[in-house]
Amino acid sequence: MSVSSRRRHSRRHGSSGSRRRTQEERRSQTQQRLLDATMQCLVELGWSGTSTTEVARRAGVSRGAQQHHYPTKMILVAAALEHLLERQRLAYESAFAVLPPERRNVEGALDLLWEVFRGSPARALMELAVAARTDDELKPICSNLNERILQVILETFERLFPKPDLPDGFVPTMLRGVFAMFVGLSLQNALDDDAEGHQEAVLTQVKSVARLIIPDPGPPPAPEAVFTPPPTPDADTDPDTDISG
Repeated sequence: MSVSSRRRHSRRHGSSGSRRRTQEERRSQTQQRLLDATMQCLVELGWSGTSTTEVARRAGVSRGAQQHHYPTKMILVAAALEHLLERQRLAYESAFAVLPPERRNVEGALDLLWEVFRGSPARALMELAVAARTDDELKPICSNLNERILQVILETFERLFPKPDLPDGFVPTMLRGVFAMFVGLSLQNALDDDAEGHQEAVLTQVKSVARLIIPDPGPPPAPEAVFTPPPTPDADTDPDTDISG
């Protein structure tokens, strides 16, 4: 086989150390790029500046490929909304999991939640919620957006902390209030990046109150001591007998 023939053969069948992507893998990766590009457009250009043409350009795919996966802007945005909600949940839980033990408390959880609200997925969701107020086509997609975000926060909170000794319904109401406050703070943060430190001051006060409601559980209790009997001498050996001489 000639050198050129071997090269063509290698290109067709791939090298022995690589694996060709399956059609499903290629499809998933294309969709991921389109959804990430949609998020970028919403954050940087807003709802009015987001178009399927711009999304396809940023994703590096053809218009035909974009239309194959998401035929219309609304279908694309609906898929992006689900994508953004899942990204928020995973990012929060992953970040909390790697916190040092002394920060795995309600203060650490609120700090991370504030980071989530300032991130690109949250800002893209916020843009959709604001735009839906005056867009009759977008409104049905976003009508329950706040409740779905609240549900993610509540489910995450319940997984991260044991059930506190509080009246029924207290935690969901408390988290609803925190959510509403963070929405307002994040809108202001998008404008001034907390140049005067006012948002940080509010967050500090909220953490102080939260610590009173849900105290730090502290380090886990030390394991109980287990009595270990001394070793039993061999049957043929008298420990009081000197056999050295």
